[in-house]
Amino acid sequence: MSRGVVAWDVFGDGPPVVLVHGTPSWSYLWRNVAPELAREFTVYALDLPGYGDSPAPADGVASIATHATVLVELLEEWGLEEPAVAGHDIGGAIVLRAHLLHERRFRRLALIDAVVLAPWVTPTTRHIQANLDVYRTMPNHIFEQITAAHLRTAVRRDFDPEAFAAYQGRWQGVDGQAAYLQKVAHFEEQDTREFEPLLGSIGVPVLVLWGAEDAWLDPSLAHRVGDLIPGSEVRLIPGAGHFSLEDAPAEIRQALLHFFRA
Repeated sequence: MSRGVVAWDVFGDGPPVVLVHGTPSWSYLWRNVAPELAREFTVYALDLPGYGDSPAPADGVASIATHATVLVELLEEWGLEEPAVAGHDIGGAIVLRAHLLHERRFRRLALIDAVVLAPWVTPTTRHIQANLDVYRTMPNHIFEQITAAHLRTAVRRDFDPEAFAAYQGRWQGVDGQAAYLQKVAHFEEQDTREFEPLLGSIGVPVLVLWGAEDAWLDPSLAHRVGDLIPGSEVRLIPGAGHFSLEDAPAEIRQALLHFFRA
C-alpha cells in the first residue's frame, strides 16, 4: 500500500461487503455485526493506517483523503469491482470520497453516524487542534482523563466496561497520546467539502443510519444527508449515540442485513 502496511481480515462467504470504521476506533467496532453478516456475505474489515493493528504511515499523515486512497488500493488488491460497503464516522467520508472522487463503484452504500457535511469537527476536537502544543506537552494522566471523558460521550447508554477499556487502551500512555494527537491534527473539513456538491449524483441505494441521541454529530444531519442523496433511506436508532454500534448492535445488524440482502 502507498501508505504503508494495512491490517485487514476477510471471513464468510457470499457477495462482498466492506466495513470501514471511523475514529477513534478500529475494526473492533464491527465485532457485534460482522459475524452475522459473514453468514451470508464475504466480509472485509480493515484497520485504517494509524488505527488498530495498522501502523501510522511514514509521513504521519492520516487524513480522510489519504485513507480514501488506501481503501481504493485495497479494493483493487482484493479484486472487488462493485462490493456493498458500510462506513461509520469518518469511514462514511472515506467511502464517499472513494465513490465520488475516485469513481469506485459500490453496489450498496450504508452510512452510519457518518461524517458527510461540514462542519463536523466536534468542539472538543477543534479545541485540541487549536492547542496541539499544549496537549502534546500535557501530563499523560491528565490527557487520558480528557480522552476518557470525551469517549464516554460517544454512547448514550452505559459503556460496556470491556469495550470502553479496549477503545481507551489504544490511546493510553505517552505513545497513545502522541498517536491520538497526530490523527486529530489531520482532520480537515475540506476533505468532505470536496465531495459535498456531488452527493446528488449518487445512483446506488444508500442507507443512512444514525443514533437518535448522537452527541457528536447532530441527528438532524441524517435527514440533511438523506435529502441530498436521491432515493436514500434514513433511519434514526432510538436510544443510540454516536457509537450506535455499541448502543444498539442488534438494530444496526438487522438493518444492514436487510439492506445488503436486497
